[in-house]
Amino acid sequence: MIPPRSACGASSSRGRHQRPGKAGSAVAPASAPWARSLLTVIAGLAISFAAAAQSVALQGMLGNKALLIVDGAAPKTVAPGETFKGVKVLSTAGDQAVVEIDGKRQTLRVGEAPASVGGKGGGPAHGSRIVLTAESGGHFMSQGTINGQAVRFMVDTGATQVSMGAPEADRIGLNYKGGQLGYSSTANGTVTVWRVKFASVRVGDVEIYDVDGVVVPTSMPFVLLGNSFLGRFQMKRDNDQMVLDRRY
Repeated sequence: MIPPRSACGASSSRGRHQRPGKAGSAVAPASAPWARSLLTVIAGLAISFAAAAQSVALQGMLGNKALLIVDGAAPKTVAPGETFKGVKVLSTAGDQAVVEIDGKRQTLRVGEAPASVGGKGGGPAHGSRIVLTAESGGHFMSQGTINGQAVRFMVDTGATQVSMGAPEADRIGLNYKGGQLGYSSTANGTVTVWRVKFASVRVGDVEIYDVDGVVVPTSMPFVLLGNSFLGRFQMKRDNDQMVLDRRY
């Protein structure tokens, strides 16, 4: 499904529409055709641990080793019995790994929807820097939260706003139909969209409040992390690593 152009910088809508400032000149636009994005994104699982305020993603499996991403750092292969940044891998089998943190066990599965341990969204967010590592195809993916509910993001510097599909909005309990109604042009014609305000958007240990967003009527495999969030950061890219430093 091709998302409406209002989610990707070119919009035709009723009501006022503002484009936030550019996030920085050090990074080239990361937008990609929707179909290509679907083929190149590697599914992952992130867990928010409230006590330790950590995010843990199971990127994949290498033999009997789990490929973990902890707090947005570079992927690390961890064998059963080994511990990485407080996360101990107890066992692995197929596309899943059993891990332990703070004495609690959790089964992680590649491609499964995000789960939480010990509460929503992790501990208080006091950070000012986000570090992301590119996945296959050069896309920057991250687990995070919207209004305290776990979601999966794809960084898209060509998206004007943080954009999500209606099924995902329903899942996190967002009252998007109370937002401003608008219309956007897509390859399949004109569709209705809802302009909303997210109370909070969090990636890693950084949380931004009152973020403009768009909800489109059809399903999307992830949430586009657009410039209504990215515009508050200075962005730098070094090969397969992206660093976002908060400006305000």
